[in-house]
Amino acid sequence: MTGAKSGHRRVTPLEYFTVEGRILIVATRGGAPQNPAWVHNLRANPAAHIELGTESYDVEAEEITGEERDDLFAKVVELCPRITTYPKPERVIPVFELRRT
Repeated sequence: MTGAKSGHRRVTPLEYFTVEGRILIVATRGGAPQNPAWVHNLRANPAAHIELGTESYDVEAEEITGEERDDLFAKVVELCPRITTYPKPERVIPVFELRRT
């Protein structure tokens, strides 16, 4: 992704989840009270490049909100139950879909 302030390319290893054929990343940050820095960067510059296994390609990140976010987050928790062991922050944990461009 691209840094929001610096404009420099950033490499951030993230866990992803495939839900209903969609590639999702979730900003749990282990239940920390603040979002991880990559959330700010993707909100400012949603174009990114990802590597999944042997594939590498450009994506556009779209933040999912509202009821759709809640439904997808619940499905991610089913796939990764350890999320329920994290402290529960007051913030809404952002969910992004990465769409191939």
